[in-house]
Amino acid sequence: MEAKPKHKQHLKEKALKESALVLYNDDVNTFDHVIDCLIAICDHSPEQAEQCAYLVHYKGQCTVKNGSFEALKPMKTALLEQQLSVVIK
Repeated sequence: MEAKPKHKQHLKEKALKESALVLYNDDVNTFDHVIDCLIAICDHSPEQAEQCAYLVHYKGQCTVKNGSFEALKPMKTALLEQQLSVVIK
């Protein structure tokens, strides 16, 4: 039996690893805008979106969604188009 090269195995493990979409606080967007975006783009419930908005406001950031990088990338793009500060970690 042939062992997989470490390089390919590492890439496979990284692909399976869950990523996080993190929203950061800013001084521009309103609570309502952030909440509306989280509901529309990240499929949050109104309560979940409101809690995330408050966490971002008071803590400076909040993980708003977990998943594969491929699943989170379109959400990141859509949130950036709405002028929100987000990254995938």
